[in-house]
Amino acid sequence: MRRLFFLVPFFIVFFGLTAAARGFETDTIQTSAGDLKITFIGHGTLMFAFGGKVIHVDPWTTLADYSRMPKADIVLITHEHRDHLDLKALEILRTEKTVTVLTEICAGRIEGAIVMHNGDVKTAEGLKIEAVPAYNIVHMRSEGHPFHPKGVGNGYVITFGDKRVYVAGDTENTTEMKNLKDIDIAFLPMNLPYTMTPEMVADAAKALKPKVLYPYHYGKTDTSRIVDLLKDAKEIEVRIRKMK
Repeated sequence: MRRLFFLVPFFIVFFGLTAAARGFETDTIQTSAGDLKITFIGHGTLMFAFGGKVIHVDPWTTLADYSRMPKADIVLITHEHRDHLDLKALEILRTEKTVTVLTEICAGRIEGAIVMHNGDVKTAEGLKIEAVPAYNIVHMRSEGHPFHPKGVGNGYVITFGDKRVYVAGDTENTTEMKNLKDIDIAFLPMNLPYTMTPEMVADAAKALKPKVLYPYHYGKTDTSRIVDLLKDAKEIEVRIRKMK
């Protein structure tokens, strides 16, 4: 009976996690510290599971029923736009132990969060997190007013064991991005007119040289274009997942 007592809660937790992710694509990446499971929620929204911890990135209730998703050990918010900073999702996912990492402009709306500025490096739940500038160079809301101004938004590099995963946020192919080193997995946005063209993504990828590139937050952009642009970059595996 004692063995059954322990197995039943395990089954419930396992089934709950599986059911929550039903309908979403997942990939598993091997690291030196165990498997990293990536769940592709959609748009700019991701979920990572690693070492018994769950990390939500820009959770958005338009895409998922978060009441059925696992609670967050860490939440990463890239910037203040409503499809990235969703207060309802945070209310559902956060517990008193959740570490919430966000930008300064978001901090006034969320209590008990950690602010990371461009260039900051912090450790949360044993994971190294680096904040990378995320901003527009070319695409503007109006003359002199980029969709994402410099110094406001973050991308994040999260280290899982021996794997460095870069989630770029809403950005273009900035110098800071292209100067990153040893990136194993990169999520680069391709949602026009707000972020990058496929040509910009290809330029960034050729500089970053990630082992795996996931175009994400790509809206109606034709993902076959980035596959074609990088067909000769044999060191980069382009994986297309449902991330509109």
